[in-house]
Amino acid sequence: MDNLISLVNKIQRACTALGDHGEASALPTLWESLPSIAVVGGQSSGKSSVLESVVGKDFLPRGSGIVTRRPLVLQLHKIDEGSREYAEFLHLPRKRFTDFAAVRREIQDETDRETGRSKQISSVPIHLSIYSPNVVNLTLIDLPGLTKVAVEGQPDSIVQDIENMVRAFIEKPNCIILAISPANQDLATSDAIKISREVDPTGERTLGVLTKIDLMDKGTDAVDIDKFGNSWSHFTWGFIKGIVVEKMLEGKSYRLKFPWVGVVNRSQADINKNVDMIAARRREREYFASTPEYKHLAPRMGSEYLAKMLSKHLEGVIKSKIPGIQSLINKTIAELESELSRLGKPIAADAGGKMYSIMEICRLFDQIYKEHLDGIRPGGDKIYNVFDNQLPAALKRLQFDKQLSMENIRKLITEADGYQPHLIAPEQGYRRLIESSVVTIRGPAEAAVDAVHGLLKDLVHKAISETIELKQYPALRVEVSNAAIESLERMKDTSKKATLQLVDMECSYLTVDFFRKLPQDADKGGNPTHSIFDRYNDSYLRRIVTTTDLKSSRCNMQTGSTVLSYVNMVCASLRNSIPKSIVYCQVREAKRSLLDHFFTDLGKLEQKQLSSLLNEDPAVMERRAALAKRLELYRSAQAEIDAVAWSK
Repeated sequence: MDNLISLVNKIQRACTALGDHGEASALPTLWESLPSIAVVGGQSSGKSSVLESVVGKDFLPRGSGIVTRRPLVLQLHKIDEGSREYAEFLHLPRKRFTDFAAVRREIQDETDRETGRSKQISSVPIHLSIYSPNVVNLTLIDLPGLTKVAVEGQPDSIVQDIENMVRAFIEKPNCIILAISPANQDLATSDAIKISREVDPTGERTLGVLTKIDLMDKGTDAVDIDKFGNSWSHFTWGFIKGIVVEKMLEGKSYRLKFPWVGVVNRSQADINKNVDMIAARRREREYFASTPEYKHLAPRMGSEYLAKMLSKHLEGVIKSKIPGIQSLINKTIAELESELSRLGKPIAADAGGKMYSIMEICRLFDQIYKEHLDGIRPGGDKIYNVFDNQLPAALKRLQFDKQLSMENIRKLITEADGYQPHLIAPEQGYRRLIESSVVTIRGPAEAAVDAVHGLLKDLVHKAISETIELKQYPALRVEVSNAAIESLERMKDTSKKATLQLVDMECSYLTVDFFRKLPQDADKGGNPTHSIFDRYNDSYLRRIVTTTDLKSSRCNMQTGSTVLSYVNMVCASLRNSIPKSIVYCQVREAKRSLLDHFFTDLGKLEQKQLSSLLNEDPAVMERRAALAKRLELYRSAQAEIDAVAWSK
C-alpha cells in the first residue's frame, strides 16, 4: 500500500513543477482530485510541534507572528534502518540536506523568494521530501496558521487572506483535515475547529488532534465540551483534566467520525535545550502510559500513533479515489489534446522552420481543397451540375429560329452571292448562316467557365475555413486565400480562351462530309429549268434551313443535311467538349498547381517577412503553452498510475 502514497507524492510534485497549485484558473486542475491531509491550526496551537514530532526532526521555521507564509507539502519516505536521514526540495532537485537546520533556513529563503520580505503570503507550495527510517510513508500539507491580528509590515487583509487560502484547500472534497487544537484553551474559540465545521459540518473528513494536554494547570477555566455548541459551564482544570478531555479523547465529546488523538509537544524549554526528538517521543509515551486519566487510551495517543494512523487513513482514501482519478485523467487528456489540436502547433524560431511550417500548412489546405473536388468532402458535385444542367439548359435557350428566319436567310444568302448568284448551292450563304448561329454558343460557353470559376472560389474559402492551422495565423490565411484566388483567375482566363476557341473552330471550318449529301432539285423531282431568281423564293430558302425529314430543332442528325441540323450537330458536340476544356484548364490545374505561384514568391521572402506571415494572437500562444504544460502533467500522472500495481 505504501506505493499508493508514493504515487500521489510523485503526482503532487509534478503538479507543483508544472504550475498546478489547485487555484481557480481556466485550466483543469489535477491537484484538487488528489487525496491529501491539510494541517490546520491557529497560531500557537502547537501545529509546528506536531509536524516535527511526526517527522522526528526539528526543521520548521519558528518565531513570532505569521511564520508559515506558503503551503509546505511535506512528503515523508521511510527508508531502511541504519540509513542516513536526508531532505530534498523540489526546487533544488540535485541537492540533499543532511543538516536540518539548513532545511529550516531554505524554507525561509524560498518563502522570501516567492513573497518577498514583506511578510505577504502565497498559495504556491514548497515541496519538501524527508527520507528517514524513523517516519512512516505520509504526505501532509502544512498551511499558514490562522490568526486574528496582522503583525507589523503586513496588510490588514492578511487575516482574511490566510483564512481564504486555508478554506480553499480544505473545502475540496478530497482533502482530509487535520485540525490542531490546544487542550489548554477554550475549544469553543478554536480556529481549526471553527473553520473545519464550516467546510465539513458532519466531520466526515476531519481528524482532530489535541495538543498541550500536559500544560493544563489547575485554576484555569475551561469549557464543558460535552455541551459544546449549546450551553457553557465553567469548571476548574482540575475537574476538566480528569473528565472533559478524557471524554473528548474517548469520543464522547465533540464527536468526529474518527477518534481524537492527544499529543504532548516539546516545551519551549525543551526546544531551547535542543532536546532530541526521539527522546521527546519516549517522554510522550511515558506520559500517556503513566497518567491515570489517559492510561487506558495510551495505545492510540501520541505523535507516533498519529503518524501511523494518518498513513493508514491516507492509504485507504487514496485507494478508494484511484479509479475516479484515472477516469478524470483520461477524460482531461482527451479534452486537452482536442483543444491543443484546435490551437495548432507552436511557431518555429528559425527561418527554415518557419518556411517548413508555412509549407506544411499550405499542404494541409491544398489537401482539403482536393478532397472537396474529389468528392471526399462536399462541394465538387456542384461543378458537375454546371455541365449536366446549366450548360445544356443555356444551349437550349439559344434561339436558332431567329437566326434562321426567312428574312435573315434571304438577307444572308443574297449578300453572300454578291453580283453573281450561286449556281447549284449557296455555299457562302450556308457558311454565313452557320457561323452566325454557332457564334451564339460563345455565351453559354463563357457562362459555364464563369460558373465553375465561382464554385472553385467558394471551395477555396471553404477549405481555408476548414484548415485549422490557418485560423491561428490571420496574415498567412489572407495571403493563401489571395494567392489561391489569383491562381483561379489565371486559370479562368486560360479556360475561357481555350473554350471559346472550340466555338471559333467550329465557325472557322465546316465539316465537309456533312454537306456533300445536300439534296438537289433533280434528286427531289424539282424542275431544273426554274429561273435562277426562283431560288430566292420562300420554298427554296426553306429547304436550305430544314428538310421534310427534320421534325424538331433537337441536336439530332436526320437524313437530310441542312443548316439547322448542322448547327444542332455542332451544338451537341460542343456540349461535350466545353466541359472537357473547363475541367482541363480549371479543375485539373486547380488540383495540380493552385499555390505554385505562392510557393515561388515564398522562397524569395526574408525571415522577417516569413515571421510576419506567422504572427498570431499572444493570448493563443500563452494558452497553448499552458495547455501543453498541463497535458504533460496529466500524461505523467497517467503513466505513474499505470506503473503502480495497487491492490484492490
